[in-house]
Amino acid sequence: MTETVHIDIVSDVVCPWCFVGKKRFEKALVEIGEDIAVEINWRPFQLDPTIPPGGKDRKQYLAEKFGSMERSNELHRNLANIGAEAGIPFQFDAIEVSPNTLDAHRLIRWAQTAGDGVQGHVVEALFELYFLKGQNISDHSVLIDVAREVGMDAAVIETLLASDADREAITQEIALAQQMGVTGVPCFILENKYAVMGAQDPETIADAIRQVAAEKSGATV
Repeated sequence: MTETVHIDIVSDVVCPWCFVGKKRFEKALVEIGEDIAVEINWRPFQLDPTIPPGGKDRKQYLAEKFGSMERSNELHRNLANIGAEAGIPFQFDAIEVSPNTLDAHRLIRWAQTAGDGVQGHVVEALFELYFLKGQNISDHSVLIDVAREVGMDAAVIETLLASDADREAITQEIALAQQMGVTGVPCFILENKYAVMGAQDPETIADAIRQVAAEKSGATV
């Protein structure tokens, strides 16, 4: 009998390590094969909730965050090498706006009930738009286009984005994650009991999933 492991992935779509972590997680799923099934739910986190709703000039933001563009460029060079190994051609220079991701997280939340796999497609699309094409993923038109492309009702999403729907739910969910000890992302929470912190290598993630599946199997015998 195939064991199912529930995995919550706490992530922010402007976090390059979260994008790397997603790719490594996908490789881990290939490693574990079909003996273990996984249920995935993407959970929100904001690296910087203080960014204005419309975003902030990218160069100004990075200079303030890291002290200088030289330091920022150095970090990005290192990340570009790591990304290349994971199959991500980061285009950091294409990013002009550092966005506030609250609305992106609202879209991800709504995608959870839009059909099997839709939430994962939304997350992937947002990562790609931001890190590969430099698009402003706080822009409602960008988010509506993503919704349309994955088969969600774009008109409904447009109405929801114009409202305050689920804003409070997102901030509460982030606060809960912080109370649980999540101080950085990505964080993979298995069966609400075990956490794999950071963009670990596929083997580490696969081993954690196998251990939890074995424990569940033993508990039900």
